[in-house]
Amino acid sequence: MTSIPPPPGQPLHSPQPGGPQHPQQGGPQQYQQGGPQQYQQPQQVMPVSGPQAAMMQPPAGHGALMLTLQGNAFTTGLTPTVKIDGHPVPAAFGANFYPLRPGQHRVDVHAQWMRQYGQAAMGLDIREGQTIPGSYAVPWHQFTTGSIGHDKQSRKGLGVMIAIVAIVILIVCGCSLGPILLS
Repeated sequence: MTSIPPPPGQPLHSPQPGGPQHPQQGGPQQYQQGGPQQYQQPQQVMPVSGPQAAMMQPPAGHGALMLTLQGNAFTTGLTPTVKIDGHPVPAAFGANFYPLRPGQHRVDVHAQWMRQYGQAAMGLDIREGQTIPGSYAVPWHQFTTGSIGHDKQSRKGLGVMIAIVAIVILIVCGCSLGPILLS
């Protein structure tokens, strides 16, 4: 049996064998024959991000979504927002492991700068013990949607991004070279 840590202010060591065993104040305990036994809280199921997420397995009675957020903060700006069944969940670029109860779920992802952009959604049917892969790619600009699916996704909007940058360069060059060419 694993035990939970004692309440704040209580010693971390267990009583000496054969010594008096007094219940600690401030923490719930269950009494059974044979003396006090510490109360165990139910196991919390938390998402995991980073390299360790790739090695995770769903806990008992759960399935999981392994969502990879493609890119990094340098190339895409801010970290996308992930919602599962309408609830925001922690997310980071790279692998993100989300334990889920079996059944139907909906994953919504978007990025935010001056407004929401890159919206993408995917429905899931999770089964117990199953890990479903997912991948999301932020678009190159905020005038299109994101890409989400079970395989690696390509980022939308590269052509428009190149055109915008080219137009800006032409305007800057035209403004700076205009007076020289007219003289």
